[in-house]
Amino acid sequence: MWEKFLEESERDIRSSAPKEPSARARMVTERLRKQDARGELPPGWRTGPAWQEMNGRAARRRKLRAVFGVAVAAAVVLVALKPSLLPGDPFGAGTAEAADASPLPDETAPPTAAPESPDPETPTLDEPFAGSPALRWADGEAGIVLPEAKAVGAVSKDRVEQALKLTKKLMVGANLDPKAVRGARPDAAFSVLDPKQPDVVDHLETALRSPSRKNDPVALFSRFDPDEIRLVGDVIKTRGHMTFKKGEHGGVAVLADYTFVYPVSRADGSTEVTRTIVRRVLETELADPARYQVTPGRLLVVEYDQEIGNSSCFVFDGYLHPEFSSSASAGSTPSGPAVDPYDRSRGVDDGDREECGTVTRT
Repeated sequence: MWEKFLEESERDIRSSAPKEPSARARMVTERLRKQDARGELPPGWRTGPAWQEMNGRAARRRKLRAVFGVAVAAAVVLVALKPSLLPGDPFGAGTAEAADASPLPDETAPPTAAPESPDPETPTLDEPFAGSPALRWADGEAGIVLPEAKAVGAVSKDRVEQALKLTKKLMVGANLDPKAVRGARPDAAFSVLDPKQPDVVDHLETALRSPSRKNDPVALFSRFDPDEIRLVGDVIKTRGHMTFKKGEHGGVAVLADYTFVYPVSRADGSTEVTRTIVRRVLETELADPARYQVTPGRLLVVEYDQEIGNSSCFVFDGYLHPEFSSSASAGSTPSGPAVDPYDRSRGVDDGDREECGTVTRT
């Protein structure tokens, strides 16, 4: 740019330098001067700016262009020496801290590895996701991004889109609805389930009324006892993806795999913060009401599974029970393998559910 500036400046100087008029030009000028003295030039001949005025403006334009060229050249040199002077970090030269906190792109398929461990930090009431990979995850419902709907066999694109939206509504109602997470009945989730599938709906209703080892509502719903636990802030971090395929009941099946991270503290006013991590794998189907006895616009639950990190084992009262580092576990002593609850590259643990494992981080 500096060389270009020098070349343009030299060219402008040459073009603006005074030149000796030719003999013909001197003759024409002298003839016009005598005609003007005799009053022979027609009126209006000098309308418009005088040549001297035009040349003056042209010179000013060249001067501004030259000054601008100097400013640009100086700016280029300055930015080259100190890129941080430009706003917005246009060259991607931001700090490592900013990169660590930047949101992750949406997950569209299972990752190939567990997320890296950020610098160890203790979560606080003001920074409940400090030291957690979930810091870069989406907030709540924004983390459930639907794939583009396409027709599947005889199932139209609109039906596929409907199935995706209903499955998202189920996931939100079961895991993100503020009232449901704080222990209330998850009505939004029930509004999506098909009442003509009693083995699922009746089972869940029984689990909410009379939770037990056999009927445990946390198998599908994330909920905390409001007398024991309170959520820290209004944000639940979410990450996962959704896919679809041809269903077995004349419709479209949707497979959802999401992890939810809940920052919590004790309800007694303690400032200690911990996190419970819940991963849910769910398969639903929007069946064909013309061929099967189903309720139009409602979902069948084909299968569901879960993996819960940092909740007391073998406590079946219908709630999740986070453990805090300052107190001993209220449940059984961990005896199972250690698991990274943030590792979404592996499948949900199908091992011995009688064992109480440990989590490598929260």
